[in-house]
Amino acid sequence: MNQLYYEIDRKMELVRQYLDENVEGQLDEFYERLDFSWIYHDNALEGVVLSFHELNSAIDPDIISDASLIPAYDEISNHKEAIGYVRMTGAKKKPAINLDYLKRLYTMLSQEGGVSKDKGKAAGQYRKDNPLHRLYFHEIAPPEKISYQMRKLMQWMTSDEAKKMHPVRRASVAHHKLIGIYPWPKHSGKIARLTMNAMLLRDGLLPSVIHAIERQRYYEVLRQPPEGLTRLVGESLVSTLDAAARFLEEEVRAAS
Repeated sequence: MNQLYYEIDRKMELVRQYLDENVEGQLDEFYERLDFSWIYHDNALEGVVLSFHELNSAIDPDIISDASLIPAYDEISNHKEAIGYVRMTGAKKKPAINLDYLKRLYTMLSQEGGVSKDKGKAAGQYRKDNPLHRLYFHEIAPPEKISYQMRKLMQWMTSDEAKKMHPVRRASVAHHKLIGIYPWPKHSGKIARLTMNAMLLRDGLLPSVIHAIERQRYYEVLRQPPEGLTRLVGESLVSTLDAAARFLEEEVRAAS
């Protein structure tokens, strides 16, 4: 695993060098492409395959949407908003990644027409039963243990044990723990990956976008100790860094 961490650190340093040579408008296009990839693959992990037209129509406010597709478009635009929030807070490192932060992500993902469905005490409320039908097959926390396990997760994230880990390992273990709790009947997978990437961003890395072709492997490693997920997250981050380096190199070359 140390070799993988070394490769990530080396490639991230190369990307930083390109970012230092930033051309006006270059980063906007880079993040736009990254967000498209992030939303597409993240939804594919959940079993939802989106077309370019669906993604573009949901994200671009200038495109007139088919009214029958509004619910699906809401999910995409909500996801885009949550990613934007993760990126913004990753750059500023505030607010802290705590229970309120996770519940805010849940609220963003649960909006309908840009309006939250949950108000007051109901906002971000944990599940009250075990869902009979879900995409994930690993063991999840019983409802009565969710609140306790979420508090324990937050304690772990600020513990000395977590602080001593490589950022990829720390973010992957947090992901593994959170999706093992599965606090909400919907969006728990997306929130686990958003939280993981928020942690990576705060440690100066790029997001790890797990590709659709890794879907079966992803489900399998969630049923195993965190090492398997850590390797998958690390390899996915390498792919993100390679794509970023290619794009930024071409932009720098074109501008010179």
